[in-house]
Amino acid sequence: MNEPTAYGRPTGHETAAVEVHTPTPIVPARTAPLMPVQPDTVPTVATIVLPDGRVVTGYAIEPAQPEPLAAKPAVSRAVVNIALGGVGFLAVCGGLLMLTAFITALTALITQLVILAAVIFGGWIAVQVFGVRGHCGGTTVNIRKAVIKRNKFYG
Repeated sequence: MNEPTAYGRPTGHETAAVEVHTPTPIVPARTAPLMPVQPDTVPTVATIVLPDGRVVTGYAIEPAQPEPLAAKPAVSRAVVNIALGGVGFLAVCGGLLMLTAFITALTALITQLVILAAVIFGGWIAVQVFGVRGHCGGTTVNIRKAVIKRNKFYG
């Protein structure tokens, strides 16, 4: 009955061996002794008598001083923003001037092209109207003595 099983444990009601662990104590770290620091000046002790007759004695505590406000800059932010806006506007104006100059030049070019086309086309029309006509083609009939008898033409 106490024979080991396939897993190496004996069968039966035997108790297993108890293993006891004892913790190791932690040794506290040694610190240097604290030396009291004497203030530069000894604060004054204040005594206050309350309305009900009790007397309170203690050191006077100075109220906490608020941190000083940051010094105002010599130039306000609004002025800086306006100046930066002016610089941006000037940068844009340069581009607008270039754009205006380009549009003006383009308008002048188109005007000159229209005038040139009118001169050339007008000259061609004038040559057609007032030019010397040569033989225009077709049949030329010279009538010297026309005789018309009974609605018949004898030439």
